[in-house]
Amino acid sequence: MKRVILASTVTAFFIFTPPALADEKKDDPENMALQGITKLMDALGAFISSIPQYEAPTMNENGDIIIRRKNPDKDESEGEPKLEETAT
Repeated sequence: MKRVILASTVTAFFIFTPPALADEKKDDPENMALQGITKLMDALGAFISSIPQYEAPTMNENGDIIIRRKNPDKDESEGEPKLEETAT
């Protein structure tokens, strides 16, 4: 009697145990789509941040229109003379 109960318990365990979730998640279309969208959004964010952003144009007392960058690159701004230094 104990063997029958033990055998039925083991059989029920194997029948009602779900398969390994790690294998299902790799091939799951929903998960693959989510990973693809995440990679696409990361690439789009990198592209947007690489485009230079500018402030609204301003006009100085000489009538020159100046358009400044919002986030100037550090490499470009180092060592170069400023606009006031190069103006004649």
